[in-house]
Order: sequence, then C-alpha cells, then structure tokens
Amino acid sequence: MAERGYSADDMMTVAAAHRLHNGTVCFVGIGLPSAAANLARHTHAPACVLIYESGTIGAKPTRLPLSIGDGDLAATADVVVSVPEIFTYYLQAGRIDVGFLGAAQVDRFGNLNTTVVGEYGRPTVRLPGAGGAPEIASGAREVVIVLRQSLRTFVRQLDFLTSVGYLEGGDSRARLGLRGGGPSVVITDLGILEPDPETRELVLTGLHPGSTADQAVAATGWPLRVAAALHTTEPPTEVELAVLAGLRGVP
Repeated sequence: MAERGYSADDMMTVAAAHRLHNGTVCFVGIGLPSAAANLARHTHAPACVLIYESGTIGAKPTRLPLSIGDGDLAATADVVVSVPEIFTYYLQAGRIDVGFLGAAQVDRFGNLNTTVVGEYGRPTVRLPGAGGAPEIASGAREVVIVLRQSLRTFVRQLDFLTSVGYLEGGDSRARLGLRGGGPSVVITDLGILEPDPETRELVLTGLHPGSTADQAVAATGWPLRVAAALHTTEPPTEVELAVLAGLRGVP
C-alpha cells in the first residue's frame, strides 16, 4: 500500500480509529491501538475517553506514548488511579466500552495467544505474556483485535489460549458468564473480519483497497468464510495521515 501514499499500518490504524466515537471509553494499549485511539481523538471523536493500563483516565498525549508508563500520559490525564482500581472499578465493573488487543495468534473464534509459540514447556518462542489482555477480553463491552494476517498469526489451533474470544463458538462464551461482549471485529492489513451472529466464527466482510479475498483466504490457517457482499474500507484521508505523522513526530 506504500505506493498509494500510506502503509498497511496506516490503513489498519485508520480502520481501527473509525470504530471509536465521541464518548467511547476505550482501554488502550501501546503501539497501533494507541495510534488509532489518539487519531480518533484528534479527528472525529474528540470526546473519546482514553484509559491506559498504568491508571491514567482521560489521557490526552501530545505524541504517541512510548509505554504505558510514559509521563505524558499522567501529565495530560484527567485523573490517575492505581492499576488495581483500573481493573476492579472500571474494567471488571463493565465501564469500558472498547478494548483494543493484539496477539501473536488468533483462531477462527477470536481466541488469542500472547504466551508461547510451540509447546508450553519447551516453546519455540516465549511471548510477552498475558498482561491485562485476559481481563480486557473478558470485561470490555466490545473488543477490537488488530494484527497482520498470515498463516503464522491466523491459525487453525492456538498453541496456548491466553485470552478468550468466543471459545468454541456458538454460546460457549455466554456459558462462561463473562461480562463483556467479546470480539466485534478483527482488523488486519488485508481487510475486516467479523463474527457470525450465530456461530461466532470470523467471516471476511470487508477488504482494504488493493486487497483481494483470495489473498485473505491464502493468509488464513482455516477455511475462511467470505461474505457474499464484501465492502471496501475507506482509505486514509490526507488529514488523517497528517495527524498520524504529527503524533509520530514525523516532520
């Protein structure tokens, strides 16, 4: 997508930002989710409330933070509370509208792995781990998953289940009694996947400009279902790209 004047990460960031609206309370992670949330706040959703895991509520960073402990988050927040309070009184109490999550692996029902690649006792790769992801996946009213689509990330079976999506599909998540609504969308560098209302299996429903359904199917480790009518996502605008550049500190 670079030849179009924007990168795949730009496209994913903009598509994720469009999921946020004025008044949305968003639990934000570092990286692309932070870029998406701050892009939304600087453009179409200025009243979006950003909460970072470090305890900052209503953060308004002037640039993209380097970590959840970045001083700019505390300096621009409406209030700073303890980490246990963030999870107990906000996330687990059902006060978070949208939680952003990434992963090393995702399966057809939106379950996520951020723990290990390979056998748990003898992993090929040991990943950063769960952090707050299981609680976000369990408690947020809606979860937006953002990650690049490939056979390595979109797998038939997770090497380790870190965060629950829709478990085995159908009503299996509901039977766990989880407060949150589960994944509402998976945004990749190729397009948009959304859960089937009944089976909860991820279905390709949209494509980014220049991507094809065949590409998405080839980059998925299970037989990916494709919606009969695929929509095309809107490419980043010049304003959105300029705001992103400013947040990244690009001259």
